[in-house]
Amino acid sequence: MAGRTIADIEKIWANVEGVKKLSDRVIGIGPVGFGMDALLTWVPVVGTAYTVGTAGWLMWQATRARATPAVLARMAAYMAVDTATGTVPLAGDLVDTFFPGQLLAARALQKHIEATHWVEDNEAAARASGDHERHLATVRDDPKLKRIVYLHD
Repeated sequence: MAGRTIADIEKIWANVEGVKKLSDRVIGIGPVGFGMDALLTWVPVVGTAYTVGTAGWLMWQATRARATPAVLARMAAYMAVDTATGTVPLAGDLVDTFFPGQLLAARALQKHIEATHWVEDNEAAARASGDHERHLATVRDDPKLKRIVYLHD
């Protein structure tokens, strides 16, 4: 995989935010939101195609951001429920209108990105220079951080 920069990760986060809003929060009424997913679910085939397409795109972004298998599984579960409910006529469409699958999957990825200490270097170089210990200390000292990712590995 080609080396990435922190700016690339920030762009992934922003792109995911855009899909989250377009799919499930164009119109927000308190905690409930509606977007393209809720609207298109009532159009046979088109709604399913939209849901599957956004699911694939979100999973691709997660892969680009080096999400862990657990995050990928959580995202896939949200999107599978969203896709499955949308394929059931009427009752499923009604559930899909209110189930924010893309929003939940996007939030899972964004939280994962925010819980990562990103380093524009490779691990071998960081270990050789002694910077790896400093990165470990940063993760230990910040309760929001859970892992280190070297973007040039």
